[in-house]
Amino acid sequence: MAKTWVNSAERIGADLHLELAGAGGRRAALTEALREAVRSGRLAPGTRLPPYRSLAADLGVARNTVADAYAELVAEGWLTARQGSGTRVAERAEPLRHAERAPVKAPPRARASTAPPRARGPKPPPHPGGPRHDLRQGTPDASAFPRSAWLASYRRAIQQAPNEVFGPGDPAGRVELREALTEYLARARGVRTEPDRIVICSGFAHGLRLLFGGRDRVLGGPLAVEAYGLPFHRELLAAAGVRTVPLPLDEQGARVERLARERAVLLTPAHQFPTGGPLHAERRAAVVDWARARGGVVVEDDYDGEFRYDRKPVGALQGLDPERVIYLGSVSKSLSPAVRLGWMVLPERYVGGVLAAKGEREAWASVLDQLSLADFIVSGSYDRHVRRMRQRYRSRRDRLVAALAAQAPHIEVTGVAAGLHAVLRLPPGTEPSAVKAAAWQGIALDGLAEFRHPETDTAARDGLVVGYATPSEHAYGAALEALCRILPPGGLRDPAPG
Repeated sequence: MAKTWVNSAERIGADLHLELAGAGGRRAALTEALREAVRSGRLAPGTRLPPYRSLAADLGVARNTVADAYAELVAEGWLTARQGSGTRVAERAEPLRHAERAPVKAPPRARASTAPPRARGPKPPPHPGGPRHDLRQGTPDASAFPRSAWLASYRRAIQQAPNEVFGPGDPAGRVELREALTEYLARARGVRTEPDRIVICSGFAHGLRLLFGGRDRVLGGPLAVEAYGLPFHRELLAAAGVRTVPLPLDEQGARVERLARERAVLLTPAHQFPTGGPLHAERRAAVVDWARARGGVVVEDDYDGEFRYDRKPVGALQGLDPERVIYLGSVSKSLSPAVRLGWMVLPERYVGGVLAAKGEREAWASVLDQLSLADFIVSGSYDRHVRRMRQRYRSRRDRLVAALAAQAPHIEVTGVAAGLHAVLRLPPGTEPSAVKAAAWQGIALDGLAEFRHPETDTAARDGLVVGYATPSEHAYGAALEALCRILPPGGLRDPAPG
């Protein structure tokens, strides 16, 4: 990324998304994956690569495999290695020329649309004073917010911001943040885009409103959705007059072969919410083929893609076809929902419509927060925070699994290879009583039925959705003990959702 006004401290590539495939062994696959990432421009000249140990741990390969791949690419001129500076992409390693990429047209500006419809928010806690143990999904550990690092970025952003920052904001979002996201998403999530294809929003729900709300909506229904998902999103779409059609789920993710006459499909392909698990590779390719043949679009919700533990990295579906996938992400899980910032990575044909829906001036996402986040990413603070929290949440996940194995071995835990929550499969018919028992004991959590699409025609399954990221460190042990006390006794398990 070209240097801008933001802090130009060295960018540390703590996260690097690579998919190893092909014959010739792990070293050959890694060497070719790195070479292609540099060749395509996904890794910009000057980008610092992760240390051997970090990348080896992320990819599940030997440290020597990474060291040998780095050495080979240094010898070929793709990378440089200097004592104290680490391994970097060589400055002369040229990516694809801009003219070789799909052209990006300047989007038109339009007047602001009418106010978006209001949807019902989260359910209130079971007790007026709030729950004693908060195991709700969807929020990170609030006590772990990186206050000092964020304050440092905020100060640099304020001190170095040009005067125009304090005027009306560009509805596309600050270019500094869009440039930082272009590099970060390419490196960490395999997203292929340009800054002009990114529109900053205030989160995923805001992105849905921009796509499906208002008189001049960008997308229309019917919209296919996964059979299990956030009811808040379904309510938001229903308020906008969009009919949703549920797709059944199995162990390979959404049954995308059931897609028919829908115009679009909303998926969580990296980590299905809430049941867990990535969309199978064949289905990823199949849904992109459907979008091409149908002239449709896939809306990708990459809500917690940074958090993976003991599985291979799963890149963004958007990387398969940037012109058929709308990619949405935010910092709600990785940083904090209080930082109301998200992003939409759009095919060219939708940029103008989204900006028209958003209005002529930025009215949603704080410009100063945008500049702070840009600095936070460029300085390497975001990578360091994500890596630190990944270790913390993995430890939380392991403690949950161990507690259940010791005190409730008949309860199967699923969906825990990634993300911030787990699904506890319960004996048939026991979910309602378990949810009531949790509320009685002051435990805030959700039953799996809460997330089931009302028009799903397959058998329901009993379970609890347990968020292990929300409690602070000192409160987590007591929360696990309380959880184990309210679980039902052993019995036959119900089938997986169809």
